[in-house]
Amino acid sequence: MDRQIDPLRNRIKIHINEFVVASQAFGGLRYAIAKQATSRWQPTGGTMKRLSLTLAMCLAGTMSQAGEVAPKDVKFTEDGAIAESLTGVAGDAANGAIVAGTKSKGNCVACHEVTALADVPFHGEIGPMLDGAGERWTEAELRGLVANAKMTFEGTMMPAFYKVDGFIRPGDAYTGKAGTEPLPPILTAQEIEDVVAFLATLKEE
Repeated sequence: MDRQIDPLRNRIKIHINEFVVASQAFGGLRYAIAKQATSRWQPTGGTMKRLSLTLAMCLAGTMSQAGEVAPKDVKFTEDGAIAESLTGVAGDAANGAIVAGTKSKGNCVACHEVTALADVPFHGEIGPMLDGAGERWTEAELRGLVANAKMTFEGTMMPAFYKVDGFIRPGDAYTGKAGTEPLPPILTAQEIEDVVAFLATLKEE
């Protein structure tokens, strides 16, 4: 039975061990600072709190990354929605707006008009206006559309932002310069969640 331990349990054990090691290392750091500090500087409670917060953020980043759903493991419903979060972390709508308006990232305005992103130039009209997107689609539907809209609309021109293979790319046949699959997704799992959170805020005026 020991040889057939669930891989998930193994990963959990690994991260628990990482937490223990990091905690012990931080304890040693606190001791070293207190022991070697000169009379000119002593670590204050605020300093130690900031160090603790930094450690916690690093550990949280490791855990959240381990909990991400990989592009090939995403589960779509029959309608192309994705019911579960890709990260287990709530999306940041403010960052989602930045991603949506950044040309090297989401670049939603290349095809859609978005009043909330009026400061970003050159809105396109190929896709529907996104004002009211938060009322037209559920969070699960929005997540599916951003991750891979072709799962909902087969003939759509919208790119799949969370996909690593199965692309139809002219470069393969004509230039030979197309990248070798699997490719990195255009957006990370958390950026998908952030864009979804932003789109969910868009209501009809």
